[in-house]
Amino acid sequence: MKIEVFGKENCAVCESTKRKLAHFLEKWGCADGVDMTFVNMDTVEGMAEGAFQDVSEVPTTIISCDGKTWGRWEGAVPPSEEVKEALSKCCSKQ
Repeated sequence: MKIEVFGKENCAVCESTKRKLAHFLEKWGCADGVDMTFVNMDTVEGMAEGAFQDVSEVPTTIISCDGKTWGRWEGAVPPSEEVKEALSKCCSKQ
């Protein structure tokens, strides 16, 4: 399973998103099987990856597993229940 958070270094909402996801991964027991990555949209590499993923707002959070997107949220911290639902769907596939 992979979680990508597209954001900017000095973005408070982006930092909050990262902290919330890390907290819930631990709480729900999914942390070991998850590759969580922060993609810095202030860099050329980050902008290129963001363009590839069609990211237009930060933060954008994408939860995927086996090439399928199970959750995507743009411009805000993802709601806890929606994240939990996406993680449970994805975790059950592993």
